[in-house]
Amino acid sequence: MPPARLAVAVFTALSALTLAGCSAEGKEPAAVDAQPSSTQSSGGGGGGSAPETTSEKDWKPVADALDRSGTLMDKTVYRVPLPRKDLNVNSHGVDIKPGLALGGYAAFAKYHDGTLLMGDLVVTEDELPKITDALQKAGIEQTAVHKHLLEQSPAVWWTHIHAMGDPADLAGKLNTALATTALPPASPPPSSQPPIDLDTAAIDSALGRKGTADGGIYKFTMSRKDSVTDGTHILAPGLGVTTGVNFQPMGDKKAAINGDFAMTADEIQHVIQALRKGGIDIVELHHHTLNEQPRLFYMHFFATGDGATLAKALRPAVDAAHPAPPKS
Repeated sequence: MPPARLAVAVFTALSALTLAGCSAEGKEPAAVDAQPSSTQSSGGGGGGSAPETTSEKDWKPVADALDRSGTLMDKTVYRVPLPRKDLNVNSHGVDIKPGLALGGYAAFAKYHDGTLLMGDLVVTEDELPKITDALQKAGIEQTAVHKHLLEQSPAVWWTHIHAMGDPADLAGKLNTALATTALPPASPPPSSQPPIDLDTAAIDSALGRKGTADGGIYKFTMSRKDSVTDGTHILAPGLGVTTGVNFQPMGDKKAAINGDFAMTADEIQHVIQALRKGGIDIVELHHHTLNEQPRLFYMHFFATGDGATLAKALRPAVDAAHPAPPKS
């Protein structure tokens, strides 16, 4: 077997063994549906090395440099949540909770040639020029700048980041850049999850998979059916190459929904048509990274209404983006 295909197969086997034991309850993001094997790939991402297996202690230098801890996903990706709990954002009359659309993150994965940093930072319009300058000075690339919401107050932007290097050094440089924003210090997770005033069983049934309660938001995170690489590294789902669907309860089983679809070019129009048929607004269509294979585009969306009805409307769009089968 060629080395690239062997790497994909080894990584897939590790993912299948570890995902079942990985709980994202109360964490960012929701539990990710399993990464498929290369034999399931339809137009996969070609060759690349798999991320190395790590332990929590391997990432202590990163946690120390960022002054906040993360969650080890599938024993490969150390993901640190960076939610903007300090912002009071309103969009179309909805007070946006951090878990719905304001949950930035930094994700780290070790490879044979260094540690990869990928992430998505939530910043105000006033903060964007400052953090841009700080990231550029630190040698951390910005791979996208865009919005996740339509009309909003105050104006908020999202910027994706990418870098390779020593993990503690990367974390320290990122922390210096974050200091140009009003990102609040890390806070301990709640001792218990707040109630979710939604018919979660009906939502699960409509979407064909089980969601995760996280800070009062009901979340779904779905990896793609095909493997994704950057040409050199296999990109694990925890690095952010996934579809995300979030439900924020609004009372009386109603919800505001927000998230994004990870799509190949030939899937985009099918997803748009499915969303609009369900009365779901399109927010933005863009990329997150620069050289992934297959080439992925992301579409953010927004709507309010009965939670179960919205889930039914979302299902055709989810299917059109070809997610991996849900975990059994």
